[in-house]
Amino acid sequence: MKTICLYFEIHQIIHLRRYRFFDIGTDHYYYDDYENERSISEIAQRSYMPALETLHQMIKENGKFFKVAFSLSGVGIESLEQYAPEVLEKLQEMSETGCVEFLAEPYSHGLSSLGNEKCFKSEVKRQCKKIQEYFNQTPKVLRNSSLIYSDEIGLMTSKMRFKGMLTEGAKHVLGWKSPHYLYHCVLAPSLKLLLRDVTLSDDISLRFNNSDWEGYPLFADNYMDRIASLPDDQQIIGIFMNLSALGMEQPLSSNILEFFKALPACAKSRNISFSTPTEICMKMKSVGPLNVPDTLSWMDEERDVSTWLGNPMQREAFNKLYSIADRVRIVNDPRINQDWDYLQASNNFSAMTTKSSSVGINRGIYSSPFDAFTNYMNILGDFINRVNSRYPEEIDNDELNGLLTTIHNQGKEIEMKEKEMEILLAKAEKLELEVDKLRAKLDEKSIASTSATSRKKTTVSKSKTSK
Repeated sequence: MKTICLYFEIHQIIHLRRYRFFDIGTDHYYYDDYENERSISEIAQRSYMPALETLHQMIKENGKFFKVAFSLSGVGIESLEQYAPEVLEKLQEMSETGCVEFLAEPYSHGLSSLGNEKCFKSEVKRQCKKIQEYFNQTPKVLRNSSLIYSDEIGLMTSKMRFKGMLTEGAKHVLGWKSPHYLYHCVLAPSLKLLLRDVTLSDDISLRFNNSDWEGYPLFADNYMDRIASLPDDQQIIGIFMNLSALGMEQPLSSNILEFFKALPACAKSRNISFSTPTEICMKMKSVGPLNVPDTLSWMDEERDVSTWLGNPMQREAFNKLYSIADRVRIVNDPRINQDWDYLQASNNFSAMTTKSSSVGINRGIYSSPFDAFTNYMNILGDFINRVNSRYPEEIDNDELNGLLTTIHNQGKEIEMKEKEMEILLAKAEKLELEVDKLRAKLDEKSIASTSATSRKKTTVSKSKTSK
């Protein structure tokens, strides 16, 4: 039986402000608050809320038949908390249906999996904690930023004990193979791999409203006919996209929500089900390993990481940023950690791309890739100075780590000694109480004994007097 794995990404770009060279060292705030509020409010109104309302209604109307998965970056959640909390409330409401799965991903929606393993694992762990807090779910499947994957990343993911991972069904990786099977990581066989069907996904997210496209207009029944016509043994159809495709990339006037509303009935009539990523990983077996020695993603025709690291400017910014990854982790300052999350976001690097792309790059305030690079490096220069100022710059990472470990251990030892002192003081107080009680008893006995002696003397005295 064929099954559709429907997944949506929810992430929000943190817009940086114009930051001059002369701001370095004098101004440590890097963000365009007006643009951040405007953009997230617009996306929530035009896309997220109507799309989520539709998906929720589909769950209500179809019971446990219709299922969907979401991946929210930690940075995206923070933006929604501040500017569009109604989106999170709707997602919480949907989570209670039992038909929605939330996936793990790096907190920053950045490129840490390519830059620093410890940073990557820490980010994923923090995002999982955020998901648990909001939706009472512990993610079992990981979706890396923009579906970035390689054999090495798969190995890192398996060490974090995830059951599966989502990635791109890229032609140059699959070759003659189909994306409609469950595979596993060549370096970690326990990690299952679910692949995105590029054509079926992009027909909705990129081409749905394109009147020049040969498949226009796209209807739910012929879309499901294409899925039903696949060979019987090709049972997993991964349809992955940004949630913003519903309303932003493809306007609501295109009837894209009506298209989605019709999908469950069309699927049911063709004996096609819907499943979450975890359900697929648990119920289905891998048909074999997927060898991915070079990193792939869902971006551009190349399906690689050249969108973010394709030119010298991008690589310079990337290397400069992750050169201080260990130091940021060691310093562990809340404000620095937040800036670190925002500066890692992949859109900071895509704004520097010199590639031509069929999908437009939103450069925001930047007039050119060089302009984006210059502004980012100014901010990064100030940020690095702040990180280094926390401790003397001449102390290298290993020495600093050892120093902070010693301080941490000494703090723990002091804490233990203080607890021991508290215990001893409590025992001393108990002993004092017991001593006071014993003294009181002895005093009572002494008084009683004195009284008895006094009574005896009085009796003897009276006896002598009567004689």
